[in-house]
Amino acid sequence: MRLVVAEDLYLLREGMVRLIQAYGHQVVATAATGPETLEALRKWRPDASVIDVRMPPNQSDEGLRAALVARAEMPGLPVLILSQHVEQLYARELLADGSGGVGYLLKDSVFDADQFIGALERVAGGGTAMDPAVIAKLLSGSSPSRGLERLTEREHDVLALMAEGLSNQAIGRRLFLSDSAISKYTTSMFGKLDIVDDEDTNRRVRAVLAYLNKP
Repeated sequence: MRLVVAEDLYLLREGMVRLIQAYGHQVVATAATGPETLEALRKWRPDASVIDVRMPPNQSDEGLRAALVARAEMPGLPVLILSQHVEQLYARELLADGSGGVGYLLKDSVFDADQFIGALERVAGGGTAMDPAVIAKLLSGSSPSRGLERLTEREHDVLALMAEGLSNQAIGRRLFLSDSAISKYTTSMFGKLDIVDDEDTNRRVRAVLAYLNKP
């Protein structure tokens, strides 16, 4: 997997590079500013990228803006955004185009190597990887989207864990349910959300995006 790492803090950037390489992946470029990030994404079109929200020159949202511009130019370009705190607006902007290949993690997650690399690999595969704290913030005070209000409490539980990037087997272990039970819940959710099974879309990604990108 070819990756771009964009982070202005040298020690954190180099630490992520070494971690990524230790798991057998290749870092093709690093960046320390918003403009450098966009240039690297355009040049390398990586399999995935790790991008800090706040970067020079203004330390506002240059990293996120670079990611959004790159995804507009290269639809579906996989990006994993890192943030020191939950930024609800930023997470919604990342999800706004309705496609997969996106992730939003708090920086603390980087210190859990398996979780961090697992999130990168899910994003590279076109899936989603959302920090549980981000999910909780997005859901707080939101009105339900069309179809979501029809989900049962257990179906909401399953979908929330799906949003974290967990597989059916992992969700089953977390909720102490069998694989067949999780399969029934997901099939029911897809039906209630009017998400059909076809070759051109990933139903899990569409369900997660519907759940997280509520108005």
